[in-house]
Amino acid sequence: MILEWQLILLIIFGGLLFLMATGMPIAFSFLIINLVGVYVFFGGSVGLEQLIRSMYSSLTTFILLPIPLFMLMGELMFHSGIAVTVVNVLDKWFGRLPGRLGLLAVSAGTLFSALTGASVASVAILGSVLVPEMEKHGYKKPMSLGPILGSGGLAIMIPPSGLAVLLGAISEISVGKILIAIIVPGLLMAALYAGYIIIRCIIQPSMAPSYVVAPTPFSEKIIDFVKYVLPLGIIVFLVIGVILLGVATPSEAAASGCIGVMIVMILYRRMSWQALVKSFRGTLNVTGMIFLIIAGASTFSQILSYSGAAAGLAEIVTNLSVAPVLIVIVMQVTILIMGGFMSLVAIMMITLPVFVPLIVALGYDPVWFATIFLLNIEMALTTPPLGMNLYVMKAAAPKDTTMGDVVMAALPFLVCDAIAMGLIIAFPQIALWLPSLM
Repeated sequence: MILEWQLILLIIFGGLLFLMATGMPIAFSFLIINLVGVYVFFGGSVGLEQLIRSMYSSLTTFILLPIPLFMLMGELMFHSGIAVTVVNVLDKWFGRLPGRLGLLAVSAGTLFSALTGASVASVAILGSVLVPEMEKHGYKKPMSLGPILGSGGLAIMIPPSGLAVLLGAISEISVGKILIAIIVPGLLMAALYAGYIIIRCIIQPSMAPSYVVAPTPFSEKIIDFVKYVLPLGIIVFLVIGVILLGVATPSEAAASGCIGVMIVMILYRRMSWQALVKSFRGTLNVTGMIFLIIAGASTFSQILSYSGAAAGLAEIVTNLSVAPVLIVIVMQVTILIMGGFMSLVAIMMITLPVFVPLIVALGYDPVWFATIFLLNIEMALTTPPLGMNLYVMKAAAPKDTTMGDVVMAALPFLVCDAIAMGLIIAFPQIALWLPSLM
């Protein structure tokens, strides 16, 4: 008896959700589903051989090389302590602007995003450095915690972004185009955060009381900027600029970025065996997990395709008598809801093999959809109850801070994210303009 594709789809996803609900790691949950799927649909032991070949071919590709290199960049920046120095330098440039420490968090978070690609690390650094200073000057929790939560998530939306590479690998979309496409949306989000902070602090000055700032000579500002910030700008160019100019692939750009970070560490005398060991260990841990997940993703997509589930679902959606943009919006709402209860990688593994073929069938640009998808994933990091950045912020916040305080501080910045998403959906060129120049 041949099962209808609807029942097959229900069994596959039902089994997957059950395995993950038992606490089994995501990679192993997908592996079990793949083992059963290839045995049933690919002819017993022949299917198992196909599974091994598929997993091998999915990992032996240069497309994945940026992932460990981007991870290494972030680990080196984190363990070298360069990030704290940069925050102190940027602090000298903000004068007495409304909500100056909140604006500092956004600007530093944007810069770290272009250097680390690690959202959790960015929140941890900014939280430990800026929250005590904000509390000291009487900042209310919505204005001390919120800007850090918002800007920390930019690490997903500004290259180098390991999740962008993972998305491209799973969905077979150009990694280089995705990395370039997310630049303008990421900067748009940072601008919305800064605008919200300034407006809120003008309307409610008590949220971020002004205080006397010790004047810094302009010459000192310039010297510190050239000494500590400009070299990091060169690293950003080594990662992003070379891709945009077409002189390097994402893999080559990631390698040049790592070399740039190491040179900066040597120049600042921050290079040490301890920092290197911690950085490589962290990179191996994260990369190993991601590669296991990618190994399972390719076979999972093949099973959905071979069973007829992907084609059947695409046919139903394309024949619906509704505007295609409504289907895109429903997809985003689904991802956002899942983000409150599941890890980011699990969401990507479950939805991308289904959503991307639908987007292509509807006639949309998959790079545009990838940009919106990543923005939604960024929102998931601060979506209760399981948003990872919420717990990192809670750990870095003062002891009297409740999880309710953290969630309420994050909400206005989630609204800014939603506005950015609406603008990208309404005006696709926000995401597609830069890739068109490549």
